[in-house]
Amino acid sequence: MRFFKYHALGNDYIVLNPAHYPDWNEPTSRQIRAICHRNFGVGSDGILWGPLPSRDADHRLRIFNPDGSEAEKSGNGLRIFSRFLSDHSLVSNPTFSIETMGGRVQSTIHEGNQLISVEMGRVSFDSRKIPVVGSPREVLQESIKVLERDFTYCSATIGNPHCVLPMADISAELANQYGPVLEVHPNFPNKTNVQFLKVIDRETIQIEIWERGAGYTLASGSSSSAAAAVAYKLNLVDPRVTVRMPGGSLQIEMTPDFDILMTGSVTRVAEGILQPDLFGYNLPA
Repeated sequence: MRFFKYHALGNDYIVLNPAHYPDWNEPTSRQIRAICHRNFGVGSDGILWGPLPSRDADHRLRIFNPDGSEAEKSGNGLRIFSRFLSDHSLVSNPTFSIETMGGRVQSTIHEGNQLISVEMGRVSFDSRKIPVVGSPREVLQESIKVLERDFTYCSATIGNPHCVLPMADISAELANQYGPVLEVHPNFPNKTNVQFLKVIDRETIQIEIWERGAGYTLASGSSSSAAAAVAYKLNLVDPRVTVRMPGGSLQIEMTPDFDILMTGSVTRVAEGILQPDLFGYNLPA
């Protein structure tokens, strides 16, 4: 029962290759929560379950949050999984495709394996695709009230839902206070990832992130993509943007149609063996 741990700017994932788990159709919610627990398990922001066979791509990936729920897409997770495939000679070319529940992407491994680009797909602001309740529209500069505080937000999807709140000042405290309430707000039927966005200049933005199913996160590739796209849509930035996060920075390039190319680093942390005892312990509620 081998595992492989990587992080992308402090956003850490554990890769489980199904070939090493012949008795598992997929990890159960209880198994995922045990592995990801910071005190009772290995500790991570999620599980990457793959490679799996795909009809439309070179490989397929399933992404699980630490609460056991499944995510459609993760930019950092995709970069980590891309490096895992390259590290283990599971791809023959530096550019290859990966199928996710949130759509097909293309990855490119740069020299040295530590820098990886992912064509994340196209951002949409369409309320029907995100989804956001209400009449069909682009969800831009709308009002929302949370814990008696009024915010202005935009919403977007890049295969998974995002709520972006442009603000003059942001902080981890702000994300931790309002993020969990926004994640489950009735406006978002499938819940949402939350980004608190500060525009530094035309080429730089800063975000604090509350990730759906995971909580406060040091970095996120899909959140960077969504936040950069919102800033570009509002004409606050140029099409090439550096996204600063507590864990580090990503580079985002956007076309006029909001197709996203994300580039960032991946660090290999450890590999080891999961012990049966891990799954016999009753986690605290």
